[in-house]
Amino acid sequence: MTKVSESVRSEADEYRQGATRPLGGYAVAMTAFGALVGAAGVVAAWRGTGGRRISPYELLLMTAGTHKLARLVSKDAITSPLRMPFTRYRESGGPAEVMEDVREHGQLRHAVGELVSCPFCLSVWVATGFSVGFLFAPRFTRIAASALTAIAGSDYLQLIYASLQQAAEKNE
Repeated sequence: MTKVSESVRSEADEYRQGATRPLGGYAVAMTAFGALVGAAGVVAAWRGTGGRRISPYELLLMTAGTHKLARLVSKDAITSPLRMPFTRYRESGGPAEVMEDVREHGQLRHAVGELVSCPFCLSVWVATGFSVGFLFAPRFTRIAASALTAIAGSDYLQLIYASLQQAAEKNE
């Protein structure tokens, strides 16, 4: 066992090339993700819900809802208390958003910090959650995804309005 540990440690050190990369934390996060998805698959097979398909309409809701929920959790100022154990505030970002740095101490804390502060990274988990939701609780999931889709649409309309307003002010 020691030889295997030494080999893994050596490969990890070679991969890192001196950089701080929380490979152990990534492994824990991947294991948790795989276990959750595997458990959902087993329960779906046991309950006979494995053959349910997501409609194109639900996929559209899930796409926009995933975008909005991942962005809300990872960037919104109001959700910063959720990220606080894993990140540090750096500065304001876009409208109602903040930029944060990932905490460096602890491989799992660092890995979770990267996950919860990156909308692209978090969207994998959110989309998986929506997929499981459509499988086991489609009515509730459709309502939640619809609300998030409406919020995302509203956000884009707000940004378009602000851009048009700024353009009009420049022309005056």
